Amino acid sequence: MPQYLSPGVYVEEVEAGSRPIEGVGTAVAAFVGLAQRGPANSPVLVTNWNQFTAAFGDFMEGSYLAHAVYGYFLNGGGAAYVVRVGADEAAPPARLELPSSTDKGTAAFRVVALEAGAAGNEITVEVADPSEPGEGVFKLVVLRAGKEEEVYDNVSLKKGRQNVFTATRTSRLIKLEETTKSDLAPAPGKLSLAGGGVSGAVRVTPSEYVGDAADRTGFGGLEAVDEVTMVAAPDLMALYQRGVLDLEGVKAVQLAMIAHCELMGDRVAILDAPPGYDAQQIKEWRVDKAGYDSKYATLYWPWIKVFDPVAGQAAFVPPSGHMAGIWARSDGERGVHKAPANEIVRGAIALELQLTKAEHDLLNPAGINCIRAFPGRGIRVWGARTLSSDPAWRYLNIRRLFNYLEESILQGTQWVVFEPNDMALWERVKRTANAFLVRVWRDGALFGGSPGEAFFVKVDGENNTAETMDAGQLIIDIGVAPVKPAEFVIFRIAQFSGGTSLAE
Repeated sequence: MPQYLSPGVYVEEVEAGSRPIEGVGTAVAAFVGLAQRGPANSPVLVTNWNQFTAAFGDFMEGSYLAHAVYGYFLNGGGAAYVVRVGADEAAPPARLELPSSTDKGTAAFRVVALEAGAAGNEITVEVADPSEPGEGVFKLVVLRAGKEEEVYDNVSLKKGRQNVFTATRTSRLIKLEETTKSDLAPAPGKLSLAGGGVSGAVRVTPSEYVGDAADRTGFGGLEAVDEVTMVAAPDLMALYQRGVLDLEGVKAVQLAMIAHCELMGDRVAILDAPPGYDAQQIKEWRVDKAGYDSKYATLYWPWIKVFDPVAGQAAFVPPSGHMAGIWARSDGERGVHKAPANEIVRGAIALELQLTKAEHDLLNPAGINCIRAFPGRGIRVWGARTLSSDPAWRYLNIRRLFNYLEESILQGTQWVVFEPNDMALWERVKRTANAFLVRVWRDGALFGGSPGEAFFVKVDGENNTAETMDAGQLIIDIGVAPVKPAEFVIFRIAQFSGGTSLAE
């Protein structure tokens, strides 16, 4: 408390009421796969297709990553993290020695591509006149494939803030290496880097996909990205088709995806099925061979046909990227409590297999979310189940709603830590949680005609005993009644007589 030692008027800022809980984002995808170029084993944020192509290149033969990301943005996705695996780090990077402006026999410095392999051969470096002429001052322009450009103006080899080595430390394309102690500027001109070896996905093992959390590789690198809410690995099937991975390797990676999502507790794995299966084969693979049982995973089938710019014709691709975009679109239009089903798959030309209702009757109870084509209604997602055998977590929107509630409450109540654990704190926490859940109920995510029917928040002396307070614990019990999807809509129609009566 402040001390008042002399007469006067004093103004204080005090806490009033409860602190609001803000809802967290629910539609941030993470894709792990193969790309033409880009940083390896490092999650890179992209918010549109142009950012993806600038960082990782365009569509590539033998890879579904670009198709998945394109389908994600096409179907309503807004932000995604991309992790490139399978890069051949042993390949030499492209390089270039810029000649000195005075001594033609020596190099001013060496330019080396940050990315190993042939991708660095697309980089050109131009030494031009600076905007502010001076002794030894020049402009360095770095360009890759005629698209991505970095400009370092008014730099020199002299010590100071404008030193070219210091200025280019933030470059995403190159790094500079000293060759001499000369402080003379390089000769004007435009040259290309060369000497980059062949790079690409030569061999990708399941362990490379799984990665390591300490080294920030593979799925392990996504542990440091708290915003991710859905994870997909479309190129698993590309490696399976090329014979790099067998079905056991595919299962190992998908089990690692599920384990990652269960460990984090705030994201769901979107799994793809092997290509070329019919309804009986996919059921046998799901039930007998894969046997996944997790409320943090979901499976979509069959594959969808999209246009492939590399081949110049339509090709079948795994649907996980398009499904992630539909999740994001449904969240934005209706909310995370709405099951992301009965939605049109944008960009899908056809399906690998046209399902019948009898086949769907076999697959839906097994947790296989089918994609179906309906006459006059297009290609739609026709399932919203997890791979859990627990009926309480059968529906995908229930799992994602709880992820949203848990993460929002977790982040919105950090101020409670180390506060005095008394009844005043209990009431503040209760008001905070109640205010948040009332908003969720008004959005239509909870079932009940009133807030009291939709949820409860209990924090009192019954669940906070002297023993728990001595242990430094504050326990808040929250129960919610989520709205479940109308998966089976049944109209009961009967014939009845309007009734007649005889009157005299």
